[in-house]
This record gives sequence, C-alpha cells and structure tokens, in this order.
Amino acid sequence: MQDFMEIIRGRRSVRKYEERDVPAEALNTVLEAVRWAPSWANTQCWEVVVVRDRAVKERLQATLPPKGNPAAGAMVQAPVVLALCAKLNSSGFYKGEVTTKFGDWFMFDLGIACQNLCLAAHALGLGTVVVGLFDHETAKKVLQVPHGHELVVMIPLGFPAKISSAPNRREIGEFRHENSF
Repeated sequence: MQDFMEIIRGRRSVRKYEERDVPAEALNTVLEAVRWAPSWANTQCWEVVVVRDRAVKERLQATLPPKGNPAAGAMVQAPVVLALCAKLNSSGFYKGEVTTKFGDWFMFDLGIACQNLCLAAHALGLGTVVVGLFDHETAKKVLQVPHGHELVVMIPLGFPAKISSAPNRREIGEFRHENSF
C-alpha cells in the first residue's frame, strides 16, 4: 500500500469513470474503512446504501440541480454509488439528551467515515467524489431511508477514467496559530 501521506495528497474528486465494475473485495475493503471510522462514544451512527442498479442511480441523479453540479454524470457513470445515511439522536447524545453546543454530532461522524471511505478507495486505485448538493428529501424517498435517519452524502465509486491535478493548497503557516487565534 502507498505511503499514507501520498494517499492523502493523491486523492482527487473523480467525475469520470471507466466502464468496469468494482470488485466485491474492493467494495468490502472500502466499507471496512467506514466500519473502523471513529465516532462519538462509538455510536457508529452510519448506514450505507450500496446502489448498483442503473435505474436507481438515474433517479438519484435526477435529485441533483439541473445545472451546475459537475458530479451529475458521475452518479450514473460510476458502477457504484454509496449513499451515506446517519441515525439521528445518537451521536452527541447521552441518556437521550444532546451534549454538545452543535447538537446532533452525526455530520462530524459521517465526515470522518466519508474521509476513511475516500482514502481507502484511492489506495485501492478507485475514485470517488462526494456529492452533497441534491434534493435530500426526494433522494431519501428513492432509497427508502427510514424515519429517524438522514441521507447525508452520495459518493460515486469506480475506476477513474481521468484524474485531475491537485488544486492549490494553503501553506501551513497560513492556517496555523500558536496558543491563540
């Protein structure tokens, strides 16, 4: 496996995919990366819907805005779309009460799980793009997400047909602060 920092630096948002399936072993490795993501008090509030059916992917694609989302084509072109959902009122709660200033902590936990997923996929030679701009309520209906859960992101997954160059990054000195902001 590649050096970890190379994996981090090399991951890109992939919007064009080859016409070949994701092997079951690779998909299971990506899901294993989700399984081992840290979460608030080990609540593991995530659920993942694996979508391979083209008709379902087309219905999910239709939930994206009609113009302006460069990932729209990837929703159908990728052989797999992973829909990450969160169990509500779990992460960030203790004895049924929210315990943080920010309320339900599911976005943080799913963000970590999503990063694990994307980095594991990249390490396996697969590409991903995190799609968050869509009609969540309609997509939830398409996927039959039950009450008490929220669909957070959809992630096309497959072998990249094209890999873009790295975008510019701020230098550490531009965001590092010592002892105070």
